[in-house]
Amino acid sequence: MPSVQAAGRSINYEWVGGEPGGNAGKPVLVFLHEGLGSIRQWRDFHARVAAATGCRTLVYDRYGYGQSDVLQEKKRATRFMHDEALQALPEMLAKLKVENPILIGHSDGASIALIHAGAGHPVRAVAAMAPHVFIEPVCIDSIRRAAASFESTDLPAKLGKYHRDVRRTFYGWADVWLDPGFESWDIRAEFLPRIRCPVLGIQGYDDEYGTMAQLDEMERRVGGPCELLKLENCGHAPFRDQPEQTLSSINELIDKLIL
Repeated sequence: MPSVQAAGRSINYEWVGGEPGGNAGKPVLVFLHEGLGSIRQWRDFHARVAAATGCRTLVYDRYGYGQSDVLQEKKRATRFMHDEALQALPEMLAKLKVENPILIGHSDGASIALIHAGAGHPVRAVAAMAPHVFIEPVCIDSIRRAAASFESTDLPAKLGKYHRDVRRTFYGWADVWLDPGFESWDIRAEFLPRIRCPVLGIQGYDDEYGTMAQLDEMERRVGGPCELLKLENCGHAPFRDQPEQTLSSINELIDKLIL
């Protein structure tokens, strides 16, 4: 699998569908995974979106995840999503010659997409699945439970199938979220009003990491058009729990932009 240097780290990536240089008139899709995610954990969802839309699609493992460079810091900074959105992602897109993409993010990846768009980087649209736009107690409680499970169940073995150093990956995520200083993390005022492109928000009612206040705040604050899809019988990963509805809504967003 190829790699590219971004923000001083080697980042694993993969192209799916389309032709090198993109398809005429169609945007490139860029998938941004969740806080413990990777290329492989998208399963076939990104490939299905690429096939349905005919768009060239980029997926990658962020630094510290998957097969990209292993996390070197003892602890990430509380602005790690800002750093990804404002430093690593722009550099990677520039090196891979991706311009004005559609960003499709899940959880932390959705927040990174919103920060990137809100900072003024050229983005055609954002599809944000289970985004975090501020911190809720339910999220912190779920991460505490995840940390307990990591030490007492087979969770390390399950995650270890995807990540080079599963312990560093897990605690690189959990430790920063459980930092008391992270409770004030909030992108509503600084970034959401500056987003002018279309935004699609998708979330399940059974999301253990956030309530519908995340989508409602996003809809209220973003500066451009915003549509929401709220899913029954769906937890934190709409693309896994309700793949058909999630696929349909993202395809509809893309279709509107390329017709």
